[in-house]
Amino acid sequence: MKSHAKVVVIGGGVVGCSVLFHLARAGWKDVVLLERDELTSGSTWHAAGGMHTVNGDPNVAKLQKYTINLYKEIEELSGQATGVHLTGGVMLAATTARMDWLRNLVAKGRYLGIELEEISAKEAGEIMPLLDPNEFVGAVRTVVDGHLDPSGVTHAYAKAARVLGAEVERFNKVEDIVRREDGMWRVITNKGEIVTEHVVNAGGLWAREVGRMVGLELPVLAMEHMYLITEDMPEVAEWNRKTGTEIIHAIDFDGELYLRQERGGMLMGTYEKANKPWSEYQTPWNFGHELLEPDIDRIAPSLEVGFRHFPAFQNTGIKQIINGPFTFAPDGNPLVGPVRGLPGFWVACGVMAGFSQGGGVGLALANWMIEGDPGADIWAMDVARYGDWASMAYTNAKVRENYSRRFSIRFPNEELPAGRPLKTTPVYDLLSQKGAQWGAAYGLEVPLWFAPEGVKDEFSWRRSSDFEHVAGEVKTVREAVGLSEISGFAKYSVKGTGAAAWLDRLLACKLPQPGHMTLAPMLKEDGKLIGDFTLANLGNDEWYIAGSGIAEQYHMRWFEKHLPADGSVTLDGLGQRMTGLSIAGPKAREVLAKVTRAGVSNSAFPFMAIQRIDIGMSPCLVGRVSYTGDLGYEIWVAPEYQRAVYAALMAAGEEFGIGLFGSRALNALRLEKNYGSWAREYRPIYGPLEAGLDRFVAYAKEADFIGKAAAAAERKEGGKLRLRAFVVDAIDADVIGDEPIWFNGDVRGWVTSGGYAHGSKKSVAIGYVPKEIAEESDGFEIEFLGRRHAATMQPTPLFDANFERLRG
Repeated sequence: MKSHAKVVVIGGGVVGCSVLFHLARAGWKDVVLLERDELTSGSTWHAAGGMHTVNGDPNVAKLQKYTINLYKEIEELSGQATGVHLTGGVMLAATTARMDWLRNLVAKGRYLGIELEEISAKEAGEIMPLLDPNEFVGAVRTVVDGHLDPSGVTHAYAKAARVLGAEVERFNKVEDIVRREDGMWRVITNKGEIVTEHVVNAGGLWAREVGRMVGLELPVLAMEHMYLITEDMPEVAEWNRKTGTEIIHAIDFDGELYLRQERGGMLMGTYEKANKPWSEYQTPWNFGHELLEPDIDRIAPSLEVGFRHFPAFQNTGIKQIINGPFTFAPDGNPLVGPVRGLPGFWVACGVMAGFSQGGGVGLALANWMIEGDPGADIWAMDVARYGDWASMAYTNAKVRENYSRRFSIRFPNEELPAGRPLKTTPVYDLLSQKGAQWGAAYGLEVPLWFAPEGVKDEFSWRRSSDFEHVAGEVKTVREAVGLSEISGFAKYSVKGTGAAAWLDRLLACKLPQPGHMTLAPMLKEDGKLIGDFTLANLGNDEWYIAGSGIAEQYHMRWFEKHLPADGSVTLDGLGQRMTGLSIAGPKAREVLAKVTRAGVSNSAFPFMAIQRIDIGMSPCLVGRVSYTGDLGYEIWVAPEYQRAVYAALMAAGEEFGIGLFGSRALNALRLEKNYGSWAREYRPIYGPLEAGLDRFVAYAKEADFIGKAAAAAERKEGGKLRLRAFVVDAIDADVIGDEPIWFNGDVRGWVTSGGYAHGSKKSVAIGYVPKEIAEESDGFEIEFLGRRHAATMQPTPLFDANFERLRG
């Protein structure tokens, strides 16, 4: 075994081998993979081997498409058969709600280049002869679905990597990982040690144990997963004989089942409600090519549905039941990327759908390590989407919930209960008493809307029980004054003699003067957006930044990566050590004036000003800014004062008709202003010109900020896309994001977010279209729930287009 390497990949499953291959293919030859046993000796060897391109996140779907297209290349390079069978498939709906979900998938596939076709239940029965059409209301036919040989694919990755110069060390167990003072890593094994610049944790079932070697507790848990293989079935043999093809892959969502042909019989797998974690606290190192004891009673309810939906199964025997562990993250997506605070330590684990996603994970991680960027928008897989609140107990609860709901519908207004409430703010109980309906963002409970007694969310693709009540909250803000809880934003404190120079290089904006704020885009080296913030200059080398709450860990990782080494800058992620309230509406100034002695007139406290003032007896940091697009103030306060500030504002606002509003009303309000948001409109695949943030980029400033040259080049060339708002001719439902935008009969763009703007009584969509059609007003349609709706471009905000209310 070599003593030094540029990269050590730990884990010889399909993901680790894919990472190794992609590193070698990209030119990093000095890379080695360590496997404690034989390749595939974890979850890989007993996987069902299914593969598909469809995913709820379009960016993950793109990587899944890449993965499947990659198999031919690695087979040819390695000489190792992958056993790929592209049979095509069918996704089945037993309810109209499920059919609506499938129609949205078909629409999404139009701009992703994934071929999907809505068909009737009868047509589904004609291409998948084992199902009973009477049990379904409709279906969607897929093209790039099928199955493969898990062992063959894994060995093809490994052999291809070897051909390109990489090394694989089997029967070499990693026992510890130690960071040296020079930043290099010592990977200590039972056969010696390797010193390396980069370590990749692709440990699969042992990813937690590998993480613990460096003090990291990863949010990942293994679940027992069962599938059965039948005896040979005459129906299968007859179909094979008659058509010369295999039985196609099928997903019966409402039955919680997936099916494919396995030799002369069928394979049927289930994601049962009565699920069971495996080895909850520690994975035994001696576990290998073993299976778990089958528990047919646990999956019996799903099998009963399966035998009813697919009657041929009633007449055949079960040859084998496979029960093996697979790892999951709390939301079911992989954990990929660099780990904050551990330079050179990377993760690629929790990849449950390894044969659909493994290639894309390997590509993204290799790009990230070599180029400093994954080369794709992988937010849905980024390990930074979790913080330290994702404890072992939380992970256990959420993984079990996710597993039980893997084939369940997640409605756009549905909040899942497991692991909640976890993080709450001091006013949580006070807002609950007012009817707050809660959601969770980055582990924190955030108020969505306020329901009268006896009313709660009714989950639906269409406008639901919250509709009229959110409308009331919007009306309160636009006509009087509303109060909202905004602790969910991420907050950062930056101090030091070098703070201004550091921020000037980190952020693309012009730095504000003391006592003022500005909107601050943050760019990557390629000129694309990696963040958007509100930056405040508090004077005396002190700065305050507010940004997206869900990206707190993501942005802290970026900030820390670029901190100067001379100690001239102190960075502090404040988390819930700083809580927030906001008041907005035409009466907001009058409410604020009643609770403070500070001057709050327009001249004393203009738009985008910030100052420390007392509200009642509580010291606060108050900025004149509001995401509602109305006159408003964001009030930041230490948590021990939040209840007092809340009480003072509510008491002062009573005569002005103050009311509470939640994030759903805030969404309706920001749509009227064409305001974008992080992770929807602003993502690392869009440039500031494309995203409409170009006016906040200070191209002329002296500082050579990160991404300046690339952004200037894009500005000169014009970019490819433009972010635009549309008023949609909707009926009883609104867009939620990821719908296709049609123009003159062709799909030309996609929706990033939207909803109903109650103040203007308009259905609104925001999305990207090519710059060539970005100034057109007519000819647009947006497709959702199986129908194309006329859409009119809305170039100016529906509310306060001249910014009179905002600035007055």
